[in-house]
Amino acid sequence: MGAAASWAPSGIEGTDVSNWQTSLNWTSLWNQGSRYAYVKSSEGDSITNRLFRQQYDGAGAVGMYRGGYHFALPTRDSSGAKQADYFLANGGGWSADGRTLPGLLDIENNPYPSLYGNACYGFSPSEMVSWIRDFSNRYKARTGRLPAIYTNYYWWRDCTGNSSAFNDHPMHI
Repeated sequence: MGAAASWAPSGIEGTDVSNWQTSLNWTSLWNQGSRYAYVKSSEGDSITNRLFRQQYDGAGAVGMYRGGYHFALPTRDSSGAKQADYFLANGGGWSADGRTLPGLLDIENNPYPSLYGNACYGFSPSEMVSWIRDFSNRYKARTGRLPAIYTNYYWWRDCTGNSSAFNDHPMHI
């Protein structure tokens, strides 16, 4: 009998971390193959990761590429531009140092339905595309770079109408 087949994804392995990971061994993550880290810096327009600087610096200290990510809470009272500004004020910047990844917009199912409505935050697909465009335009105007976007297939299909408006952005799905 032959050896069992194995499968491994192609590409570069990375990790994402937030305030929920209070103790990280960056050397161990590096030794396990992680070569980049996205660190949560902000959420909506009022929440920050108190561990951002420690986590961001820890990833950099072992040689990882690193960048900040923003967990979006699209609402009618908090525009994409407003949240991009908040992200940039709290660690979401980009620099041409060869080690910093472009900021990442994490936009997925609404985790607070009692506050913000359905999975799509009460937005129609065209309204959601406009909100994301507003975030992207502000981020690019202030950094010179397009943000990367993290989402999932079903959310993107349902909440943006499977929009191709961001095909020029790095996408993590």
